[in-house]
Amino acid sequence: MIKTVNRILLGLAGLVLVAVGGAVLATGLGLDAPSWWPWDGTDDVLLSKADRTRWRDEGWWWPTVIAVLAVLVVLALWWLLAQLRRGRLAEVLVDSGDGEGALLRGRALEGALGDEAGALDGVSGAKVTLTGRRTAPRARVRLLMQPHAAPGPVLRGLFEGALSHARTSAGLDELPAEVRMKAVKHRAERVN
Repeated sequence: MIKTVNRILLGLAGLVLVAVGGAVLATGLGLDAPSWWPWDGTDDVLLSKADRTRWRDEGWWWPTVIAVLAVLVVLALWWLLAQLRRGRLAEVLVDSGDGEGALLRGRALEGALGDEAGALDGVSGAKVTLTGRRTAPRARVRLLMQPHAAPGPVLRGLFEGALSHARTSAGLDELPAEVRMKAVKHRAERVN
C-alpha cells in the first residue's frame, strides 16, 4: 500500500508543481494568460503586501495556520516512518541452545514455507512473506486454490504441516499467520 500512496502523492505533487511553475514561467515571459489567472504581467508578484497581511488581525488566523502546519508535520513524519519500516523480515533469530543463537535468512524460511504450502492438495500456488521482528516473526500466506479444493482441510494442513514445521525448525514458540485464499480462475463446466 505504501508504494501506491508514494506514487499517487509524488504524481500529484509533480503535476501541481509543473502546472503552476509552467504557468508562472509563461506569464513571466510575457505570454498571454487567461483572464482568471491571478498574475498578468512580468512585473507582477505572487503575493502582494495586501494579500500577505489580510488575515493577520483575525483571531482565528494563527490557530488555523498552526493547526494546518501541525497536521502537515504529523503526516510528513508518518510518511517518513513508513519509508523506514521494512515490508519483509530479513532474518530470523534461531535459538541454537548454546546461548549465542543463529541467524536464518528470512527469504530461506519464506521459500521453505511456500514450497511446503504449495505442495498441499488443492493448492495451486503459495506465496509467503515474513514480517514482524526477528525474535517474533509473523507469516502472511497467500494461497491460490484449485477449483475443487475445500478451504478447511487446506487450512488445517497448512497449520499442522508447513507452519508447524517452520515453527519447530526455527525454534520459535509461536508463528502467527495471516492466510488469504483466492480461487484459481477456471472455465465453467458444462452440465448436460
